[in-house]
Amino acid sequence: MPTPTTAGPELKHIRIDTLTGMAFSTLTSLAIVYATAATLNANGVQDIETSSQAAEALRPIAGQFAFAMFAAGIIGTGMLAVPVLAGSAAYAVSEMAGSLDAKPLSARLFFGTIAATTLAGASLSGFGIDPARALYWAAVVNGVLAGPLIVVMMLIVSNQRAMGRLTAPRRQLIIGWAATIVMIAASALFLGFAAAGKV
Repeated sequence: MPTPTTAGPELKHIRIDTLTGMAFSTLTSLAIVYATAATLNANGVQDIETSSQAAEALRPIAGQFAFAMFAAGIIGTGMLAVPVLAGSAAYAVSEMAGSLDAKPLSARLFFGTIAATTLAGASLSGFGIDPARALYWAAVVNGVLAGPLIVVMMLIVSNQRAMGRLTAPRRQLIIGWAATIVMIAASALFLGFAAAGKV
C-alpha cells in the first residue's frame, strides 16, 4: 500500500488515467450532441420521452434499419456502462465495509453488489419505469449533486491533516474552487429554468 512519501508513481498513473478517460468521455458527449443536432433536430424531432420514440426518430435517417440501429446503440452502450456503474458501486460499498482487499473467492459483498445493481437496473421496465426518463432524471440528480460533492472533495484535498504531504497546491485549489463555483451555478441555473417550466 503506497504511503504519502511513496505515492508519486501511483498519482502519475491516476492522472494519466483520469485525463484519458475525461478526454474520451468529452469527445463522445460532443459527438452525441452534434450528431443529434444534425439528424434529429434538423428533422424537427425535439421531444423524445420514450425509447420507442427515440428509435422512431431515427427513421428519417436510417429508414427500415432505424430500430436495428437503435438496438445496436443501446446494447453497445449497456455493455459499456453497466460494468462501469455496477463495478464503481461495488467498489464504493466494499471500501466502506473495509473489504476492498478481499480475495476474489471471499469478496461476496463486492460481487453481490454488482449482481444486485445489475438486476435492479434490468428490472426497471418491469415496474413501469421508462428507461429514457430514468436516464434523464439520473443525469439531473448527478448534475445537482456534483456541486456539493466537489465542495466536500475540495475541503478534503485542502486539509493537511487528512492529506499530509499530498495536500493540493494553491494553483490546483484555485482551479478546483473555480470549477466548483461553475458547477453550482450551472445547477442553480438549471433548477431555475425547471421551476419556470422552461426545461
